[in-house]
This record gives sequence, structure tokens and C-alpha cells, in this order.
Amino acid sequence: MSDDEGKTGERILGVDYGARRVGLAVSDPLLLTAQGLDVVKNEGPRKIAEEISARAKETGARQIVVGLPRNMNGSLGKGAMVVMEFAERLRRASGLEVVLWDERLSTARAEREMLDADLSRARRAKVRDKVAAQLVLQNYLDYLRTERGQTQR
Repeated sequence: MSDDEGKTGERILGVDYGARRVGLAVSDPLLLTAQGLDVVKNEGPRKIAEEISARAKETGARQIVVGLPRNMNGSLGKGAMVVMEFAERLRRASGLEVVLWDERLSTARAEREMLDADLSRARRAKVRDKVAAQLVLQNYLDYLRTERGQTQR
């Protein structure tokens, strides 16, 4: 953890990277909660890295967390390699620290939560990636709080 993490007023941007769509989420300034931000069309790694860098700047993010799709046994597959390459591109484009965070089952959990909320299929398709980014970021924020010795909410 860097010395700057956890200071009031700083935010973390969460990213759920997909081949077609990229979900974005942002933390509150106290790094307690994640809120879904947007879903953007993936028009290639260079363009989406620039878009996310701009969003990080707009939101005042000091760090970016990118969901890393691990296999259920924890190993890294082809999808993970693509995300790792993208994360490096994003780090270079943004100049920010980019953290890879295990996203296993985040999209499935997002789908389940949206079904529980009785969202229509069309509405779920529009927000699925944003909700997945929110879940990845919230898991990371919970980890940070635990590491700082703070109580879970």
C-alpha cells in the first residue's frame, strides 16, 4: 500500500475490462464504497486506455484497479494475459498505479444481483459491466480497510 492511500479526498477507479465493453466504477473520497460509473465501448486497447485515463483524471482517481480474470483454480488463462497487457498500457497512458485484482465470479455475481433486483434483460445488458466493475472495486476497498485494521461496515 502506498503512503497516499486512504487519505480523504482521493478516489480509486475500478475497471472491468471486456473485449466489447468496459465497465467503470469509482470509490467515494473516503475509500469506503464503490459506485458504478459507466460502461464504455471497447474500440481497441489504445483508445480505451486513453478513455479510462481521462475518466481517472475527471474523477480525481489516484489509482486504478483492473479486474483480473483468473480461472477457478487460480491459474491465469488467455483472458488474464490480455488484461495484464492492457493494464500495463493503462499504467503508461495514465501515469497512475494500476493494480490487478482477482475478479473471479464478479460478472456472475453482478448478474445474480440484477436478477434479484428484477431488472429486465435489456437493462441488465446495459449495466452488467458497470456493476461488475463496482463489485471488483468494492472487494478491493474492503481489502484496503482490512489491511488498515479498520472494521468492516
